[in-house]
Amino acid sequence: MIRYYPAVIEKGTEGYGVIFPDLPGCVSAGDTVQEAARNAEEALATWLDLSTEHGDAIPEPGNLDTTPDWLGDIDIAARILVRCETKSRSVRVNITLPEDLLQAVDRYAERHGFSRSGVLAQAVRERIRA
Repeated sequence: MIRYYPAVIEKGTEGYGVIFPDLPGCVSAGDTVQEAARNAEEALATWLDLSTEHGDAIPEPGNLDTTPDWLGDIDIAARILVRCETKSRSVRVNITLPEDLLQAVDRYAERHGFSRSGVLAQAVRERIRA
């Protein structure tokens, strides 16, 4: 299912940050407004993947025209809609990988706060898109 989540791009001291008011902890950034907007799509996809993997409820997208009160003190550079495709439920699979590759996946996941499954799912999605 295709959804569009509202995001707010905030002007910071060293670039731009992206905040998704409907999705706690889903943030992104970039040196320019355009880069921040592009990076927002990846942040949203990753947030949704991890939430789905952990069985968390996915909130419905809010309204782009309303800004929550808690965002009142930021310097808003832009409001955007970020497209995503919500996934179906996760299915457990058994795969075989070289041990050193699996260790590299686990190190990457730990450094970036992801799970092994989340890293592998995102890598597959990126490869398929390419």
